[in-house]
Amino acid sequence: MEKTHARELADEYLRLGGHRRVVIDDNETSVRSWEEEPPEAESFWRNEVETLSPAAQREVQLMLRTINRM
Repeated sequence: MEKTHARELADEYLRLGGHRRVVIDDNETSVRSWEEEPPEAESFWRNEVETLSPAAQREVQLMLRTINRM
């Protein structure tokens, strides 16, 4: 099965050491991070994910680990 673009972005972000997690509440998503991230992961998120449309950002967020379930 082919990876989606959202999955590729999320995988690369995590490979770079990113720690953000998605919070899903009433079908709305947001991202939280309690730890400082490596500069490479922070830069990747800012340049590759935050520049996407809100819908595309949500797709990437949904590929991250969630605090809603462990």
